[in-house]
Amino acid sequence: MSQVAKEPIVQSQAISEAERAQKGWRIQTAMLRAYTMIIALLVVWGIFAYLTDGVFLEARNLSNLMRQTAVTGILAVGMLMIIVAGHIDLSVGSLLGLAGGVAALVQYSLGWGLSASLLSALLVGLAIGALQGALVAYLNIPAFIVTLGGLLAWRGVVKGVTEGRTIPLSLESFKAIGQSYLAPPVGLALAVLAVIAVAWLNVQRRRARIRHGLQAPSGTEMAVRIVLPSALIVGFVVLMNSYAGVPIPVVVLLVVALIGAFITRNTTFGRYLYAIGGNQEAARLSGIDISRHVLAVFCLMGLLTGIAAIIYTARVGSASPDAGVLLELDAIAACVIGGASLMGGRGTIFGACLGALFMASLDNGMSLENVRDYIQDIVKGAILVAAVGFDMFSRRRG
Repeated sequence: MSQVAKEPIVQSQAISEAERAQKGWRIQTAMLRAYTMIIALLVVWGIFAYLTDGVFLEARNLSNLMRQTAVTGILAVGMLMIIVAGHIDLSVGSLLGLAGGVAALVQYSLGWGLSASLLSALLVGLAIGALQGALVAYLNIPAFIVTLGGLLAWRGVVKGVTEGRTIPLSLESFKAIGQSYLAPPVGLALAVLAVIAVAWLNVQRRRARIRHGLQAPSGTEMAVRIVLPSALIVGFVVLMNSYAGVPIPVVVLLVVALIGAFITRNTTFGRYLYAIGGNQEAARLSGIDISRHVLAVFCLMGLLTGIAAIIYTARVGSASPDAGVLLELDAIAACVIGGASLMGGRGTIFGACLGALFMASLDNGMSLENVRDYIQDIVKGAILVAAVGFDMFSRRRG
């Protein structure tokens, strides 16, 4: 009798061990995805460094690369949240062109100042994001259709308001947002603050795990988690300072990425986005207001597009009717390459930014090698399809 009673206990213990092993395997798989992306990026950098005789890794080119990454990275942060919630936004390239065009017209034609120019770009992005979000959330029109229509409509609007002309920027202060750099001492001061923040966050996380009775990282693991990011931060700032300093667009990207990471990892809103994308019906039954959250995430995407438009227009020094063409595909590719699933419910801000750096590295390296435009498009398209294919394959295996 006692032997029979013991069998369920033994069986449950075996199941528990199997579940723990499976959970550990999943964590390792997620880590492997991130490491694979980093290794792929390093390989690409190595190939371009070899092909360009080291020009690719020079401080000046890396500074330009980081500025290129900023626009795609900011768009990728917003796109990641949209994709995690199970939607897509194909209009961000056209919206970026429209917001940048309005900002340029406000200062060139109306003679208004810096604050009005910045505010106009942000308001255009926010308003259009809210409009598209309302159509998706409350009229149940698929996001693909709404934003595909937006891709065409907003491109038409920007052509109309600019009359097909390139509008130069008249404010040097506006241009400085996309073209200037932090003074080297300021960059080093920010690096020190970032290192302190990394150490503090890791210590706080370890204390929280101990307080809740969870397994905490060892001293060696803590050292690696603090020393490695700190070394990368200091090395990056020193490298940028060896040219002209940390570019202002990179600072903006870092701020946006940190805020985006906090929202997705540490807020109820962020957790609800993952729940909606993972299983919308279950999220609805659990009491989540899906429509409100979808509207909010599209508003956030519009606001981030306005920020990206400011940096893009300031860096170029003018607004043109074709500004931002195909940037939506770069943002989507950055998210997917960084580990996001187009089915929703999975993805990280870190992965999206890493994917943005990967895409910008391809653009930068192929431009240095004078690769023809059509070949660049073929390469980026093939990489996007391969990334989505890998995601679908891993889902079937999982």
